[in-house]
Amino acid sequence: MRILVLGHAGYIGSHVTTRLRARPDTVVLGGGRSPAADLTVDLATADPARLAEDLAAAAPDAVVNCAGATGGSPVTLAEVNARGPAVLCSALRMARPAARLVHLGSAAEYGPGETGSRVTESAPTCPAAPYGATKLAGTVGVTTSGLDAVVLRVGNPVGPGAPASGLPGRVARMLRQAGTGPDPVLRLGDLSAYRDFVDVRDVAAAAELAATAAGPLPRVLNVSGGHAVPVRHLVGTLVEVAGFRGEVRERANGGSARSGQVSWQCSDVSAAREALGWRPDRSLAESLAALWEDAAAAPAHDGAGELPS
Repeated sequence: MRILVLGHAGYIGSHVTTRLRARPDTVVLGGGRSPAADLTVDLATADPARLAEDLAAAAPDAVVNCAGATGGSPVTLAEVNARGPAVLCSALRMARPAARLVHLGSAAEYGPGETGSRVTESAPTCPAAPYGATKLAGTVGVTTSGLDAVVLRVGNPVGPGAPASGLPGRVARMLRQAGTGPDPVLRLGDLSAYRDFVDVRDVAAAAELAATAAGPLPRVLNVSGGHAVPVRHLVGTLVEVAGFRGEVRERANGGSARSGQVSWQCSDVSAAREALGWRPDRSLAESLAALWEDAAAAPAHDGAGELPS
């Protein structure tokens, strides 16, 4: 089986690529903006006809689209998260119409959740900011493409390699920079929100199952931890794992605009269990321990501690 992973060098894409390359029966092709990629492409600017030619030459049986933007201007988000999947679907229809497409969406597409509840895939979507809105546009493009496609609506990924653009990775890098002395102060935004965290390696497992499953799949599947966790608990656990002995100062109303509007996110993952036989295997404590081990081995970076938008 030949599987093309777009965004293969990114946070989630690198884990998906590693997992797929462990399969003895699979040839994995990496796609992205790097000249070293097997298929060099930027979906934000790609021409569908040219991409179709490249896809025909690569001849993938499945494509896992991990390419996406979590930050930047609304224009950048729209180019990557909305235009990108539309271009990919157009090219696949021309070149590999029978290929399975697995596209990574986001739980941010749902918008604010009702405290104490888990959202199912049939819940209304009402994203609170351009990121969620552009991811939703990408999902609509994929689910209405007529392709053999499934969107995995991913919760808040956490684990080794987490980038500083998200809160877990940012806090880990701030802790790495602060060290273990008694005087440092960790200044963070509002940590009162609840989020549904999922280990990035569990997301990769879901992507593998979706790419290789026989027969049709539901159009959208939630891939998350299935539990809402206080962001303050995540930070406290990271602080403990890191052995940080300084002070944590939290600014009320200091997070991002989206985080202020979305105080609760939690997804029902039972459909993914039924369709793929998937369930999250790793606890949040395991994910954070792996994140810290990875971050502690890397150079420290500057960064502000705001909740990601």
